[in-house]
Amino acid sequence: MPLPLGRTPAAVDGSLPVSAVAPAAAGRPDGRSTANPLTSLHEIQMYGKQTETAIAAVSRLAEVWDGGSTRLSANDIAAERNLQRPFVGKILTALSQAGLVTGSPGPGGGYTLARDPKKIRLYDVYRLFEREDESRTCPFGGGVCGVGDPCALHDKLVSLKAALDDLLLNTTFEEFRRLYQDEGLRPVPLGRLEEEARRESFRASRQRSGRR
Repeated sequence: MPLPLGRTPAAVDGSLPVSAVAPAAAGRPDGRSTANPLTSLHEIQMYGKQTETAIAAVSRLAEVWDGGSTRLSANDIAAERNLQRPFVGKILTALSQAGLVTGSPGPGGGYTLARDPKKIRLYDVYRLFEREDESRTCPFGGGVCGVGDPCALHDKLVSLKAALDDLLLNTTFEEFRRLYQDEGLRPVPLGRLEEEARRESFRASRQRSGRR
């Protein structure tokens, strides 16, 4: 569940969440994993609004990274990422307190990354605002997840969780710097959305029933 701003964030001492430590697939005669995939249901949206805004802010700072000389204000980041400026300001304060960005608000201020984007993972941002759901109660088959026979969704949810863990733990913000500076990647302006050929969107990959 996302943590409201102002509450103590998750630990930032380098420890991994329960989902990041993958148990071995052994323990069942059929080789099926006994890992608990239940948190995947909460992560299908990937993360809450705070985490999404934080990743947006850090990714924008990564795009302009030049060793720390270039600084962007909360207004700059909000305009580039189509976000609300007051919310971006609060997120930047939380990121600064966690040691991921450095800078100050107001005239003459601005923010930059506290270290090279190669050394900041998506997970380093994610962990500040998200908590692991440690419940092992299976809502689909009853009983305890990972104990006894698996429910009908177990194996697919284990695969989903593994993919999400891989994304968070093995992706750094260097990807944003590289694509922006080295390959010239630029987003399509919102006003041109209908004019461009669309790729599959992670937000709406399928048309919902009843909508045209």
